[in-house]
Amino acid sequence: MNRKLTITVSEDVYQGLHRMIGRRRISQFLERLVRPHVVAQEMEAAYREMGADVAREQEALEWSEAVIADASR
Repeated sequence: MNRKLTITVSEDVYQGLHRMIGRRRISQFLERLVRPHVVAQEMEAAYREMGADVAREQEALEWSEAVIADASR
């Protein structure tokens, strides 16, 4: 179910949305932009996806170990 939401933005943001996104597409744009920040299930899925990225996890582990080593000096 979709719900209607009224928001207030500055004139330049309003004009920029119309110019860059286009009429009748602003709602979809804002939905895609905001959804990952407010819908927990999608955030959990994103974290699982990031955790499955072996190269990224290895890089993160190396970075965190280097930071810990620097902090112990």
